[in-house]
Amino acid sequence: MNKKEYLNWIAVACFVFLNAFVTEITAQDVTTNLSLSEAVTAALAANKDLQAAELDENIALANYKQTEAVFLPQVTASYTAMSTDNPLNAFGFKLQQRTITQNDFNPDLLNHPSGTKDFMGKLEVQQPLINLDLLYKRKGAEKQTALYRFKTLRTKEYLTFEVQKAYLQLQLAYDANRVLEEALVTVKSVYKFTANHFQQGLIKKTDLLNAQVHVATVESNLSKSKSAIHNSSDHLGLLMGRKMGLIYKTRDGFNDQVSKSDITQLIDSSRADFMAMQKAIESSDLMIKSSQMSYLPKLNAFGNYQYNDSHLTGFGARSYFAGIQLSWDIFKGGGTKNTIVAQKLERDKLSIQLTQQKDQSQLDLNRSFRALADARLEILKLEESIEQSSEALRILQNRYQQGLENTTDVLMAETQLSQQKFDLAQAVFTSNVTKAYMQFLTSSTTK
Repeated sequence: MNKKEYLNWIAVACFVFLNAFVTEITAQDVTTNLSLSEAVTAALAANKDLQAAELDENIALANYKQTEAVFLPQVTASYTAMSTDNPLNAFGFKLQQRTITQNDFNPDLLNHPSGTKDFMGKLEVQQPLINLDLLYKRKGAEKQTALYRFKTLRTKEYLTFEVQKAYLQLQLAYDANRVLEEALVTVKSVYKFTANHFQQGLIKKTDLLNAQVHVATVESNLSKSKSAIHNSSDHLGLLMGRKMGLIYKTRDGFNDQVSKSDITQLIDSSRADFMAMQKAIESSDLMIKSSQMSYLPKLNAFGNYQYNDSHLTGFGARSYFAGIQLSWDIFKGGGTKNTIVAQKLERDKLSIQLTQQKDQSQLDLNRSFRALADARLEILKLEESIEQSSEALRILQNRYQQGLENTTDVLMAETQLSQQKFDLAQAVFTSNVTKAYMQFLTSSTTK
């Protein structure tokens, strides 16, 4: 293979490689249209954090069902095989088997029995009757199920807010990309005009270099904006429980979802996280009551039914044993008293935390109202500034083409206009995220 053929082969290989690479990149950049409501629905159906919260709720429910033992009996069946030459036990086995004869009272046999076998089948039952401490523990466990139910609801509300924010971030990335694409068209036209005039000797080389630098800067920022679209899409996909690498295209914004007039200026005490904390306090009260009730007597019934025989498969003698037990823990070394003290302190701590959480939420809501007002004012001012800057850039471009303005002035005007468009997109993003956050702060379980 000569040098020319070798170079041709390299060129073909490079072409095939680049074509495959471009095809792969193009395939990866396929976008999927996604509305905000679709994103929220998908997240509520497949988000891992929400699934974990629902599992916690099911665990609390299973723990509550365990307390049914307060009412239901405990039944145990057993079969035991035994052998002994212990005088007392050997005589006892024969008594249980109802096989005692006159010869069994022989002193030699009583004192020196041979190996005696006993096969016993037994059914034991324990029935709780009155256990007030366990009744209050059961009520406390029931409050725990409500607590985790409200936690799940609050997780759904927080997930909805996170999806809204991620969707708006993706929308902001597309807005930034659009601004940069418009800017690139403008600076390329300026560069083309500058290059033509430079070739004619009408413009200095510094103007040409300045235009080149500006084009390169915009192209670099455009590349970063495309990466931001990928990153925002990945984050949104993670929230929706979908695989990474998909590119989502926003279809609508948040402007029509909620208005400032739809949001109350006061925090609702029935918000899910507040209700969860309230249920925790109520559960603590019931646990304190349970500990106090442990001072009282407990009443339980018990019984068993059994068969005894000297043969493995025999059921020669049967008997029952039943009774009711009243027990009273009079003194436990001060353990119960100190347990109650600790439980009361934990309950008081929860009450303080609930009050603090409500105050902090009200503070956040007040700040959000002010931030929303500032964002809306900024939007109005930027819209006016963009209109004025666009007109100024148009005039400068016309004068530049007539040779009355220099390249630097045109490029600075374009940069100013692009920055104002960026600022407008950011202000709209801030306004919409603030509204979503206010909606999250003022949510209520009674709505």
